[in-house]
Amino acid sequence: MPDVMSSSRLVGVGVGPGDPELVTVKGVNALRAADVVVVPVMDTGEVGRAEATVVHYVPQEKILRVVFALNERSDRSRREAAWDAAGERVAELLRTHGSVAFATIGDPNVYSTFTYLAHTIGELVPDVVVETVPGITAMQDLAARSGAVLTEGTEPLTLVPVTAGAAVLKDALAGPGTVVAYKFGRQAAEVAEALRETGRIEDAVWGSALGLDGESIRPAAELDGAALPYLSTLIAPARRDGSRGGKL
Repeated sequence: MPDVMSSSRLVGVGVGPGDPELVTVKGVNALRAADVVVVPVMDTGEVGRAEATVVHYVPQEKILRVVFALNERSDRSRREAAWDAAGERVAELLRTHGSVAFATIGDPNVYSTFTYLAHTIGELVPDVVVETVPGITAMQDLAARSGAVLTEGTEPLTLVPVTAGAAVLKDALAGPGTVVAYKFGRQAAEVAEALRETGRIEDAVWGSALGLDGESIRPAAELDGAALPYLSTLIAPARRDGSRGGKL
């Protein structure tokens, strides 16, 4: 059993939006160096997106699924009970292993479950070393695959989770710069309406399942109100006049 006071380490590893080729070399090294790799799931029988990526780099027997209330927003007590149970499970692993990696899609510091886990572990195992390895985000991957330019010159970039409500997105669209919307699939109709009302729909693009079977990348102008996959991403580029260096 390791000395928790001196050697236990919890590393949040961003494994990107789904394409296993987008895991960084540092991320792969961190996954392979860990004694066990935890992947978040909603059910122990589920193969989540993080696990589907991790299995390309570490053996299955090294991967452990831990249940999180990933989409629970209405029942706070249930959500926090799930976080506590997950934290206890990972704390137990840290008491018996020198290093535990937590694989999260995207980046561990951008709307990630790892944030909540690290907070819980900080209370349960206060002397554990917590680190993160950055990962490619969905907005970067969608920009690359669609050709959308995220920022130029002095343009701001606003990232909005539509789980906060379509009104928050509309406020962002009314401002300057590029707007990126995460997790907007269930409110696709409201998002399309906000884009049209603010005159931002023509250049906007959305995508889901990036780098995976079933990938979809489409102009936002084609949104017809039908629900989309939960983890859909939208990019509404800044208004530009087409001149080179116009925003410098």
